[in-house]
Amino acid sequence: LDVKSDILKKLDSGKPAVTPGEGAASLIIELAKGNEFDEIMPPKGKGKPLSVKQIATLTRWIDQGATWPDSASAEAVIQSKHWAYQPVVRLDPPKVRQVDWPINAIDHFILARLEDKSIKPSLPADRYTLIKRLYYDLLGLPPTPAEVDAFVNDKSANAYEELVDRLLTSKHFGERWGRHWLDKARYADSDGYEKDRPRMNAWRYRNWVINAINSDMPFDQFSIEQLAGDVLPNATPLQKLATAFHRQTLTNTEGGTDKEEFRVEATFDRTETTSTVWLGLTMTCARCHTHKYDQITQQEYFELYAFFNNGDEANTNVATDAGAMAAYQAKLKAHQQQVAKLEQQLADAKAKLGPAVEKWEQAIQSKIAVDEPGLAYHDANVLKIEGPKGVTFKRLDDGSFLVGGANVDKGKYTIDLETNLKDISGVRLDVLPHDSLPTKGPGRVQHGNFVLSEIRMYVSGKGTPTTKDQVKLTAAESDFSQANWPVKNAIDGKEGSGSADTGWAIAPQFGKAHHAIFSAGALLPTREKTFVRVVLSQSYGSQHMIGRFRVRLQTGLDHNQLAPKPIRAILALPNAERTAKHKQMLLDHVAATHPSLTKLTGELNALKKKAPKQPVMTVRVIVQRSSPRQTKVLRRGDFLQPLDEVKPDTINVLERVHPLKSRNPKAMPDRLDFARWLMDKDNPLTPRVSVNHIWKHLFGQGIVRTMEDFGVRGERPSHPQLLDWLASEYIRLGWSRKAMIKTILMSATYRQSSHHRANVSKIDPLNMLLSRQNRFRVEAEIVRDLYLAACGLLSDKVGGPSVYPPLPPDVAALSYANNFKWNTSKGPDRYRRGMYTFFKRTSPHPNLINFDCPDGNTTRVNREISNTALQPLQTLNNITFVEASQAMAKRVLTESKGNDAQRLNAAIRLCIARPATPFELQRFGELLAKARAYYASHADDAKKLVGGYAAPNVPADESAAWVATVRMIMNVDEFVTRE
Repeated sequence: LDVKSDILKKLDSGKPAVTPGEGAASLIIELAKGNEFDEIMPPKGKGKPLSVKQIATLTRWIDQGATWPDSASAEAVIQSKHWAYQPVVRLDPPKVRQVDWPINAIDHFILARLEDKSIKPSLPADRYTLIKRLYYDLLGLPPTPAEVDAFVNDKSANAYEELVDRLLTSKHFGERWGRHWLDKARYADSDGYEKDRPRMNAWRYRNWVINAINSDMPFDQFSIEQLAGDVLPNATPLQKLATAFHRQTLTNTEGGTDKEEFRVEATFDRTETTSTVWLGLTMTCARCHTHKYDQITQQEYFELYAFFNNGDEANTNVATDAGAMAAYQAKLKAHQQQVAKLEQQLADAKAKLGPAVEKWEQAIQSKIAVDEPGLAYHDANVLKIEGPKGVTFKRLDDGSFLVGGANVDKGKYTIDLETNLKDISGVRLDVLPHDSLPTKGPGRVQHGNFVLSEIRMYVSGKGTPTTKDQVKLTAAESDFSQANWPVKNAIDGKEGSGSADTGWAIAPQFGKAHHAIFSAGALLPTREKTFVRVVLSQSYGSQHMIGRFRVRLQTGLDHNQLAPKPIRAILALPNAERTAKHKQMLLDHVAATHPSLTKLTGELNALKKKAPKQPVMTVRVIVQRSSPRQTKVLRRGDFLQPLDEVKPDTINVLERVHPLKSRNPKAMPDRLDFARWLMDKDNPLTPRVSVNHIWKHLFGQGIVRTMEDFGVRGERPSHPQLLDWLASEYIRLGWSRKAMIKTILMSATYRQSSHHRANVSKIDPLNMLLSRQNRFRVEAEIVRDLYLAACGLLSDKVGGPSVYPPLPPDVAALSYANNFKWNTSKGPDRYRRGMYTFFKRTSPHPNLINFDCPDGNTTRVNREISNTALQPLQTLNNITFVEASQAMAKRVLTESKGNDAQRLNAAIRLCIARPATPFELQRFGELLAKARAYYASHADDAKKLVGGYAAPNVPADESAAWVATVRMIMNVDEFVTRE
């Protein structure tokens, strides 16, 4: 091992030996289990250095490769003494000397450590700081001056607790704490990898998270549904949606990729993310080999991997949101009542059709009794043919027309015919190939197809037909129809454009002749000379026009056109043999065409088409396989090198403390069993890890600073007894996130001032003992939220699709082949909270990245906080922040009355809650005076700086001076710092 020399140096330094589970020496002792174990254990008398012989044994073991024992006996001999693997023990809060300081149990644990170091806790923060801190921590928004004044002036004993309760019930709480969770879920709005295609429905999972947190879904349920919601008994759509937690993995859509390789990669990610988020273990290390530090073998890694190996990626439909579904249900109920009313009217009218049915049957029976005239197709004299501008028609020898001239996107061909035929009953359309057409046609588009959107027929005995002479075509048949484009679509009355269009097409049978016959279902009235107009409407677009065609008239009648075969079969039965069902079928058939019911039937059909659409959307989820995969250890994590098979199981070091049980003793445990094992009260890691996450968000650092590593390489908890008390309290509170947060917020520890004390910093430079609160910059999304909220631009809408706030030029162009266009949102969507900004993994919004937002590729339980020169440059010059300063100036000039000092104070309070100091008023007043002097003589610059945010009745130079000033006020460090 590379650490050999360092370890031996420490062992040989003469420092006291330590008990297993503490320090570097004990790390080697634990790793050495089964290798002369008795010989290398420290002597019974604790505190003595290791002997020369013991050090020699360790040296020899390291030189031999530090082999990890495989034998079960070795596993049985050693029980891990590492603190994180021990059962959670709830101890009574320790006694303290300063008995008037603690408010709850948390304070006893904190104060006891401070008193051991002779340190006193800090004084409570003032009320201005407290309300600003609570708003930043719970909502990620600044309090308004009115809210601040109400709290500061409320002298009741419950003022603080009432403020906490109010903020915990705010709809924005779920946004603030949902954003923390989305980091863990590696949420993004695109696939990742090279093509990085957008995931337009990813936001639905984000909504689920916000709603679950706002409703205070217990954390154990919150976790189980995300890990195994699909496996729950009678899983609801929302429980299935929750599994989108593990669909946030990257998806490679590049050409030539091996799907199995990236399926395995995604399963690796799910295994390791779960371990990091709920167990705080660096499981990734064991993917290719046994963990070098923690007691996790490669086999155990793949036993855990097996739970996720049997979850497949799939899609499911869920409601867009609860509100939309409730509104839909109300609309649907009202619509169903309207439909029922019309149906009853129609039924009443049908009941009166008895005589009409008898009359219709007599007419049909008389026609059926006569031999039907044979169907025939005839040419007719073409009087005129017209088409779109620039289109020409050339008549060929066979009577067909070849279309030429302009190749238009869409249009109509109108053919006027003259004939002396009798018994006309329809029209026949032949579409024909020709060498001059693309791929011989019969269409003019490049591949030879066409779309006949609608065909209309008009018949008149008095000259050119008009619209009142239209014939209803009731039947259509063809020799061939393209899938989803049947010939009946050409008489359905639906004529749209593009994807909204319907019609008849013939792909892939290009270069061939095809025909379609459209019948009226009856013999049309004719005279000695009859005029017929046929209109071929082609609305699809993209040059899907017919290239060669011939129109013929149909004569004669088919009994099938008189009545459908099932109806004619009933008509063939004597009345005595007709059942009630038969009679109802006859009644329905007649009613469908009877003049007295046509209008009512049309109204009913139109109403049914207007039924409200169910607000559902397709989302990516995980579903359990019905036929389990065989899981094998992969040599060095290579999916092409499978080794021995393994079964689903957990880590042995935790199994000793908290065994995994299958809910079905006769079957292997599945993902639901594993999720319940994770959240069981006896699991020593999950409650510690999850409460440590909460603590971090309220103090800037966890009780265990290495949030992602509770293993032997991670830091020990600064307050181990407090961590266990909090973990047990979280469980006692029913895993209520809000109750746990309130418990911490109510403590004196949380309420301390963050004021730096030099004398204490020498003893505790990292403030691990929490003798004061911590001061840290807010996250990337919150920086923007604060600016927009203070100036009054922020939209308070919660949830919904991702939005596209202004983006610096050419950033979106960095995406693969410039395949993604960033269309800046307008209206309120331009000013949504930062968590709703569309996050493209390969080209994320620079405003987020500049303030340390994670890339969304892997889970992140702890964001880094950096301070760089780019950050103030962004908040000074980026369009979003400039616009915020413009709006802030307008707000101050419009809403605040009084002199400059009063307006400056109002601006400062909008940003940092507290009143301005005399020094601040002086310096900002000096800046305002300089800005006035400059913009008074630079009118063009003034107008440019003010933009579209000029205050009413305020000159441009005055507005510009205030923009320049509030721009500096909004850039004070205190504004983006949680005190």
